Amino acid sequence: MVRLSGVAVKHAWVAVYLLVAGSAAYAHWPLAPLPSDTHVDTVQVEKQARVLTLLHEGKPVRSYRISLGGDPVGHKQQQGDERTPEGTYVLDWRNPNSCCYRSLHVSYPNEDDQARADAGGYSPGGDIMIHGLVNGTGWLGRLHRLWDWTDGCVAVTNAEMAQIWDHVPNGTPITLRP
Repeated sequence: MVRLSGVAVKHAWVAVYLLVAGSAAYAHWPLAPLPSDTHVDTVQVEKQARVLTLLHEGKPVRSYRISLGGDPVGHKQQQGDERTPEGTYVLDWRNPNSCCYRSLHVSYPNEDDQARADAGGYSPGGDIMIHGLVNGTGWLGRLHRLWDWTDGCVAVTNAEMAQIWDHVPNGTPITLRP
């Protein structure tokens, strides 16, 4: 059995404290506000890079780090596959009372997705959203990005979702790329 000296134990506790304090600071570092006159006409998601970007006339306005579905590689095929779709869709409606902090609906499945599922005899799934953290877990902040945890959605922090909610109108096109 290894015994640590009193100094070694103190150093270990200091290291633990710094790790916890650093993680808390990272998780909740304030988000720079977007000007109220910011216009967004397109949303783009780069799945491999784990980045969602708001664009206006093709120019980036703001980018956010994201979490995706638990099995994010490839295009969503069917309900329960935990994949995030790939392609161009529309953010067609919003839910202020979601199970997560606010959500914007992605118009998946489109006609091609539905036809592929019908031909295969399975459900394509649906309810793909951009959303904040699960209600009651907002304390995680940016730490949610340490793993892909959604069922196929695109997740951001609650503060980031508030910005997206305020600046992305219904009917905005969204492109999700591999």
